[in-house]
Amino acid sequence: MKVRHKKLLVIALSLTGLGIAVALVLNAFQSNLVFFYSPTQVKQGEAPVERAFRIGGLVEEGSVQRQTDGLTTRFVITDTAHGIPVVYTGILPDLFKEGKGVVAEGRLGPDGLFTASQVLAKHDENYMPPEAAHAIEQAQKAQQTVVSE
Repeated sequence: MKVRHKKLLVIALSLTGLGIAVALVLNAFQSNLVFFYSPTQVKQGEAPVERAFRIGGLVEEGSVQRQTDGLTTRFVITDTAHGIPVVYTGILPDLFKEGKGVVAEGRLGPDGLFTASQVLAKHDENYMPPEAAHAIEQAQKAQQTVVSE
């Protein structure tokens, strides 16, 4: 084999190995992605069925039902427009209450029941990311400037 052919073979094998490595990394990354959907988006069919995602909103008043086993809880997550029934088996966070914010991670079954594998309670539904709070603050200042002129 000539030196030129050896170099081409090494380059071809390197590119093949790199391609396989990239494919494996992208496959692992894709399987670990968890998207967030609102109850309205879920009702409109935008959320995947039989694939993990997160749903968030408020725990609907009067919807919490604890089963006799002491661990299984059924409740409804709502965004005030639509509600999604959720079942969770496990210990709920201390801040989990009706009317409070919650994010649940799990899968939506073909029957429309969301089976949660994890439930996260929000400590304050008035929380806003700093960037959004800053943008609102700037808009309010601009509006006050226009009004005072």
